[in-house]
Amino acid sequence: MSVRLQVPAEKVPAPGMRAFLMFEGRSIALFNIDAQFYAINDSCPHQGASLWSGKLEGKVIQCCAHGMRFDLGSGYLLNSTQLKLQSYAVEVVDEQLFILMDAGE
Repeated sequence: MSVRLQVPAEKVPAPGMRAFLMFEGRSIALFNIDAQFYAINDSCPHQGASLWSGKLEGKVIQCCAHGMRFDLGSGYLLNSTQLKLQSYAVEVVDEQLFILMDAGE
């Protein structure tokens, strides 16, 4: 079962931008890239550094701590399937944005 978390309108990032959100103690980075939204846990799976402030090139986010680069679409470390971001589905309903999480997360 999934939980729908509504993103406040003022936190929805403009195209090419990002937003930092806190939901029930979880840090989430939300990106708007070419009218597509991507939501990830704001913790690098390598050693936990924040990804929100990382360098963004297209759909690729680079971790500030060690330079690891992740594809926001797949969640995987570039050129590898060994390390993956925790990502969340995002849906738009009647101009409102929702992040979907498993109830057990």
